[in-house]
Amino acid sequence: MKVVSVITLLIATVLVSGCFIFSPSAGKTNRKYLPNAPYDAIIVPGVPFDGKHWSEAMQNRVQWSSYLYKKGITKNIIYSGSAVYTEYEEAKIMALYGEALGIPKEHIFTDPRAEHTTENVYYSYRVAKKHGFKKIALATDPFQLNGMRKFIKKFDFPIDLLPIIKDTLLKQDLTEPTIDPSSAKRANFVSIVDRQSKWQRLRGTFGQYICWKEEDLKTKHLRKKYGNRIE
Repeated sequence: MKVVSVITLLIATVLVSGCFIFSPSAGKTNRKYLPNAPYDAIIVPGVPFDGKHWSEAMQNRVQWSSYLYKKGITKNIIYSGSAVYTEYEEAKIMALYGEALGIPKEHIFTDPRAEHTTENVYYSYRVAKKHGFKKIALATDPFQLNGMRKFIKKFDFPIDLLPIIKDTLLKQDLTEPTIDPSSAKRANFVSIVDRQSKWQRLRGTFGQYICWKEEDLKTKHLRKKYGNRIE
């Protein structure tokens, strides 16, 4: 079992790396999709928070979302992420940072359900549909975004791609604003490491635990494959 798990992890790493290596550059991807702006909303996947300071990954994603909002590229932002590895709900923490950076609270939405990147995309897409947002884009770092291209294409989601351009971010004020993270704490928290094995977490990465809405499984093949997880 251990050998199988290691082999599976290696294959997954190669597949994800391949997506990154052979995918268009962040600049090229942005040039492709920016003419579609303004977007009704962008999806921003979560990053674990240690209770003290944002990580570089969270800084990049929140700052990029702030940049896209202030430039009028998006009207709203959906931050996504449950309390996965730490007791803080990632979506709520990023929402607090986004608000501290000047994004109006009424234009910030959250998905506190997702525990894996595929879930970030899907559950945020459901949030967007609930609020009537039609033009949507995924805005995150290039590596994560490129890993989601196939997932978005497979299920034919109407989601564009706006990867972070690091050079653009470096021209912004990247100072960490002060927030009070206490409101984002999850009661009775249990880390995903204690709830799922590495194999289970890998399955989650590939979207195996998503609870679907039937309308989003658009082909007979998808309904047959994922129909047992319709909620």
